[in-house]
Amino acid sequence: MNGSDRFLRMFRYDHWANRECLAAMSATTPVAAKVLRLLTHIMAAQQIWLERLENVPQGAPVWPDSSVEQCSEWAETMSSRWKNYLTRLSPSDLEREIAYRNSRGEQWSSRVEDILIHVLMHSAYHRGQAALEMRAAGGQPAYTDFILGVRQGLVE
Repeated sequence: MNGSDRFLRMFRYDHWANRECLAAMSATTPVAAKVLRLLTHIMAAQQIWLERLENVPQGAPVWPDSSVEQCSEWAETMSSRWKNYLTRLSPSDLEREIAYRNSRGEQWSSRVEDILIHVLMHSAYHRGQAALEMRAAGGQPAYTDFILGVRQGLVE
């Protein structure tokens, strides 16, 4: 499995885990505002990083407001956009440096591979926070361990 295929697999897992969190959140009434805010932030960050990789202007705030339905639609859109981006990557593209400005306006440069790893870890970090918030609000958080997705054939 080459690097691009490995990242495609990891982003399929990420999308599955995000959908599981959104489904668990939707099943909790009322929806905890902190949970929705974290999941919406995950989608915004994924969009922002992809825009940086594609060298297009930032189209979303870092911490936007969103409804559950909008966040779910955003998750589907981002999954499709990431798949499209990743299928075009060559092994040498993973080593390429990308220059960008962070949310504070600071100029940085990072390798594509490092950005992809960051996006995946960032999502997992905030899904963990969302799980804690769901439990604190009396809800049942989603079980999103990678190995579960693999065992159930949900992550190819």
